Amino acid sequence: MDLEVMNGLLRPKSVAVIGASNTEGKIGYSVIRSLIEGGYEGPVYPINLKSDEIQGFKAYKSVLEVPGEIDAAAIVVPARFVPQVTKECGEKGVKGLIIIASGFSEMGHSDLEKEVTDIARTYGMRVLGPNIVGILSNSDKCNASFAPCLPLPGKAALVSQSGALLIAMAASTYTRRVGFDRMISIGNMSDVNFADVVSWLDQDEATGCISLYIEGMKDGRRFMENVRKANKPVIALKSGSSKHGAAAAASHTGSLAGSGKVYDAAFEQAGVVQARDLTNLFDRTLAMSLQPPMQGENLLIVTNGGGVGVLATDSAERYGIPLRFAPEDVQAELRKYMPEFGSARNPVDLTGMAGRDWYQVSVQYSFAHDWVDGLVVLYCETAMTDPQDIAEGIKAAVDGSGVTDKPIAVSFVGGERSEAAMRWLVEHGIPAYNEPDTAVNAIAALREYARDQDTAQSFVRNEDVDEAAARAVIAKVRSEGDRDLTEWEARAVFKAYGLPVARMRLAATEDEAATAAAELDGPVVLKILSPDILHKSDAGGVKVNIQGEAAVRVAFREIIANAKSYRPDADIRGVVVQDLAKKGTEVILGSVNDATFGPMVMFGLGGIFVEILKDVTFRVAPISAKNALRMLSEISSAPILEGARGEAPSDRKALAEALSRYSQMIYDLRDEVKESDANPVLVHEEGEGVCVVDTRIILKKR
Repeated sequence: MDLEVMNGLLRPKSVAVIGASNTEGKIGYSVIRSLIEGGYEGPVYPINLKSDEIQGFKAYKSVLEVPGEIDAAAIVVPARFVPQVTKECGEKGVKGLIIIASGFSEMGHSDLEKEVTDIARTYGMRVLGPNIVGILSNSDKCNASFAPCLPLPGKAALVSQSGALLIAMAASTYTRRVGFDRMISIGNMSDVNFADVVSWLDQDEATGCISLYIEGMKDGRRFMENVRKANKPVIALKSGSSKHGAAAAASHTGSLAGSGKVYDAAFEQAGVVQARDLTNLFDRTLAMSLQPPMQGENLLIVTNGGGVGVLATDSAERYGIPLRFAPEDVQAELRKYMPEFGSARNPVDLTGMAGRDWYQVSVQYSFAHDWVDGLVVLYCETAMTDPQDIAEGIKAAVDGSGVTDKPIAVSFVGGERSEAAMRWLVEHGIPAYNEPDTAVNAIAALREYARDQDTAQSFVRNEDVDEAAARAVIAKVRSEGDRDLTEWEARAVFKAYGLPVARMRLAATEDEAATAAAELDGPVVLKILSPDILHKSDAGGVKVNIQGEAAVRVAFREIIANAKSYRPDADIRGVVVQDLAKKGTEVILGSVNDATFGPMVMFGLGGIFVEILKDVTFRVAPISAKNALRMLSEISSAPILEGARGEAPSDRKALAEALSRYSQMIYDLRDEVKESDANPVLVHEEGEGVCVVDTRIILKKR
């Protein structure tokens, strides 16, 4: 990223408005008016073919006539004129283009959009948009947009794909009491995208928290990489999560990989905190822009009302930070500041008798105690207390504790006096909310952020894999035409990556099948091998738990006959004779190539859990074994692997290792493999490993 060019685009010291107007109601008029009313202190150069003066500024017929330098050009002329305007801006040496004009790819004119972007790149310019509202910045006093006002000042930054939504959110910052230093409309992302803006905002001194409204993105992996590198929290609201993504295919994975699951996985890996709706985006942004992450699991709630304390307790469990009873020393100290009928366990109920003194002493002591990792303070307005007094007591307690590395959130339930007190708290750096649930959710966001940072682990390649051998198998298949891998071929690819595949032999004749079964020495499974019959059971091509030479011979003959009857023209290459794997818990590993994030790995329990409950979880490949372990705990049926109802725990460590190796395989072979799965994989008891029983690989079409 060229920082000087990006600074010129997003923090311009001079702005040209191409298509500026004196006619109210036109966007060219609004952009000039917004710059004036926002207090912009740099030079403004209106560009208009017919006027010599625009709203008090000298106007020019082209940017080439402007005597001074131009950092950014806001373009509001019709789309068909934008290529010529872009060329003139390049010749002038403009650093960045804010293309407010619409009528590009969003209207089906992708060729026009590409033409503009190509011209800009020729001159080293960056393009924001097209089809955007513009940029708004309090610290730069720059409203280069057609939004009517700058947002309420604050420490957050908002990047939105929706221009109309950005305008609405800028206005609502005043009623929601959530401040933003800058808002950036990103539109079609023909050039500058979310990854670019996150990287730039991470270096912006005025930004403490980065909030995103996302409808879709193009380079998902680069976005993840830039978020991981960022030192500031990133929170995102992703819309359209109920719609399926681009990939739907023959494997379980393709049909289960809805865009919501894919984005959830990518965001968690990158450390993006998610918001569930617009209100939640504002609420979580407020906390994350004002407070540090919550580094541990111990949340303490202090309240003057039992009811709101119970509500907050329910919320804490719902949001992944269930309450624990406070240690005895904490309880003993807090009992000093409540009547006998109060409770010091957690939540700490000071009772309705609590005034400023009890609140202040309790909060200060609790906040400073080593056991406490985060604090939620609740207050129900009473006739005996002044909400402003309580608010000032809370602030004094936080300051008096000397603690700066723990978060606190507050909720006041009451009338206008409580509203005023909460506004005062926010102005003094403490997030405050009308609902106890909202305050707990805000703290949960800070815990999620810290937890994701703690569990983030870079993938370390397994060096004992044989990628060349795997590619040789695929190359041989390619040489035979446009087909997918047989199970025998897919097994060879899995084995090259060190995955624990079941022992098997390939038999072309009845005699070879009998010999293979004798070598495996035990019950076996026989399966048809044909590139034309991938769904073997449908063709009667599978026989299970076959013992003895005679039974093996009969099974071989029946499988061949069934296959020929099912598809007379099938290319039958023999029968696979495989160990009958010992009992274990069935799971599925799957992969799909997502249009945004590339190879994705899926995990879930087998059987009805996949087909009916869709109880699966995803990650962007490759993943570490530590990340894989976290996947195992995310599915609803995780207790089955952990040893529910007296069953022995499954070998989760071996399963995580297999999942990590599998993720490396699908990442390394991403140019060849469209989808794949291992189904079932049998997970044995702890310490006894796993066994990949059946494999499938679907190649990309050439």
